[in-house]
Amino acid sequence: MASIIKRGTAWRALVRRKGYPSYCKTFPTKAQAERWAKRIEADLDDGIAPRAESVMGARLLVATVIDAYEEMREAAGRSIRDSSNEYYTLRKLKLELGKLDVMTLTPQTLLGYAQLRAEEGAGGYTISMDLTKLSTVIRYAGPYLKVQIPNVVVEARPLLNHLKLLSPGGVRERRPQDGELADVLSWLAENRGKVYADAVECAAESTLRRGEICTIRFEDLDEKKRLVLVRNRKDPRKKLGNDMWVPLMGKAWGIVQAQSRDDPFGRIFPVHPQTLSKYFRNACAALGIDNLRLHDMRHEGTSRLFEAGYQIPEVALVTGHKKWENLKKYTNLRPEDLHKGPALLRDSFELRKADDSREG
Repeated sequence: MASIIKRGTAWRALVRRKGYPSYCKTFPTKAQAERWAKRIEADLDDGIAPRAESVMGARLLVATVIDAYEEMREAAGRSIRDSSNEYYTLRKLKLELGKLDVMTLTPQTLLGYAQLRAEEGAGGYTISMDLTKLSTVIRYAGPYLKVQIPNVVVEARPLLNHLKLLSPGGVRERRPQDGELADVLSWLAENRGKVYADAVECAAESTLRRGEICTIRFEDLDEKKRLVLVRNRKDPRKKLGNDMWVPLMGKAWGIVQAQSRDDPFGRIFPVHPQTLSKYFRNACAALGIDNLRLHDMRHEGTSRLFEAGYQIPEVALVTGHKKWENLKKYTNLRPEDLHKGPALLRDSFELRKADDSREG
């Protein structure tokens, strides 16, 4: 039986039922409170969660649902880092869909979103990941808000697949070719500042992700061992506390040492990850370089390590991969370079030996 209690000039309705969360709402009149409580109890009698419009009011915005999901994650000790892809995906969803009522979303709404993303240059896999995240938000934020939210993403996927707006993730094999990287670095240095060129080159040498490149600090360097502490490194199972000491390979150590130490936060590359990606795209567009992305620098660095003769366990110490099946996605060796194998390995060994001698 619902509890209807007067609170000052208003009336509070409280519905409690074993096996369900408590539902509470305040109304200006007792009659309104009673009608609301009866609707809630009718839903519970039917074995379903009360409708969102009954509990939250007339509209439940997508932005509100996203905020609730982020709040839930933070309460669970799994806050979403503002340098993560997940953070930017949620920001995009909130920007484009945030003012819409989550209860009235339709497949046509998501079709419009997918078409917008495609026009912006997003691929089918990226759009699919956007909608997967929206589905996750709805699935978990609904119970957190104590409302039943229909998951329109499930309904929309067949239509979006049929229109070829979604696609499974593919293995990229794109690496800079024929001086492309040198051209990009020159353009960045001339048009956006040397720090952006250095950040990109360091990414290609070190295999660090853009979020890692833009957050590493001078205080996290081990000068003697030429290591950098990458905090909370990306891991599918461990979101926090996955700190890892990473050797700065190739030219990466020299690039890091050449950076200014003026940043008040002590960052080695005091630039924003999104801005770095944007400027990289600007450079490629200005130079007519097709289908090259900033994240491909991680592929480039990984492939260089194998070409230099390092073995899987050694490369994994740099990239942070736990399994070969994940590491091999970032390994794009050129068949023609196998002819250089012994010489390339010998040159790499001599280079490392010379570096060690200079340190000694």
